[in-house]
Amino acid sequence: MKMGSAMLMNVVSSGVVLAIALACLSSGASSAPGVDMATAMFVFGDSLVDVGNNNYLPFSLIKADFEHNGLDFASDDQPTGRFCNGKNSADWLAERFGLAMSPPPYLALDANDASSFMAGVSFASGGAHINGSAQDPNQAIGLADQISYYESVSQVLETKMGSTDAKKLLSESVYTFVIGSNDIFFYYRNLEKQTASPSQFVHQMALTLNDQLKRLYDDGARRFVVAGVPSLGCTPKLRVLSSNSDCSEAHNAMAAMYNQQLKSVLADLKADGAVGLNATYEYLDTFAVLQSFVQNPASYGFVEVNAACCGLGDLKAKLPCLPFAMYCDNRNDHVFWDFVHPTEAAAEIIVDSFFKQRSRHL
Repeated sequence: MKMGSAMLMNVVSSGVVLAIALACLSSGASSAPGVDMATAMFVFGDSLVDVGNNNYLPFSLIKADFEHNGLDFASDDQPTGRFCNGKNSADWLAERFGLAMSPPPYLALDANDASSFMAGVSFASGGAHINGSAQDPNQAIGLADQISYYESVSQVLETKMGSTDAKKLLSESVYTFVIGSNDIFFYYRNLEKQTASPSQFVHQMALTLNDQLKRLYDDGARRFVVAGVPSLGCTPKLRVLSSNSDCSEAHNAMAAMYNQQLKSVLADLKADGAVGLNATYEYLDTFAVLQSFVQNPASYGFVEVNAACCGLGDLKAKLPCLPFAMYCDNRNDHVFWDFVHPTEAAAEIIVDSFFKQRSRHL
């Protein structure tokens, strides 16, 4: 899709270097669903895990259906709607959970065809926010609407499969959340209009997410994974605003503040007899993961952590990865594909790092 780069720059503010997972799994076919492997995966979030939903939003400018996106995806080198050079975090998670492929975008499916939902669905949308008030509905599918789409899916499954079988499928599925970065980007982009303090704003984010998780629990979900917001200030998008390419401490502080609120929400859900029974709520500290990349990139095989691989201007971060932008040859050396999104290599390492970390505590 051809678009105005200035408009895209204003609306594309998505989660970066976020990765989520629920269980340490064996990739062998003998692993039992609900124990190590997932029967299905339902994905909620923003552009880090969007696999093409925004392609079907006719008025949205937040799309990745153009080159050079998808440069390394599969073997066809074609853009797929992923904001990445290849596989994004949703793809790597699906693979690690033993699924044959990443769940397809909801808007590409027949909403009444239960067979297309059996391995899960992605509702993720580039530019999505937790707080609906921060978002133009024409640009992205907000979290509340993503949950509503899921409720429609669960109803179709129950009608086609019967209540017992549908509840079994849904309870054995993994529900992944990668969202929140856009809310914080929005806050600082509209700082002069804000009436809430950063702490008040992130508190509302956490409360809203809490309510949406409860909605899913009431609809049969039991295995939750929620990623925290990473150190957003260290993305090329914000580094380029500093004369020394420094991280934005204000963005990082707000991200850390939200993560503390989020961890409290998940702890309370676990302890709540109404929504904690037979349910797991897991948190991934994506802030620490990105910081480890920033502080010691060589240990992960990275050479470039400040600049994007694809873009224009200083740090290739003045403009996003548009068709006329330059891109690097050494994509595996870069943490960031464009000014906010990770490379395929970074996404894989992040996902695998979580599985390794969790396995040490089993």
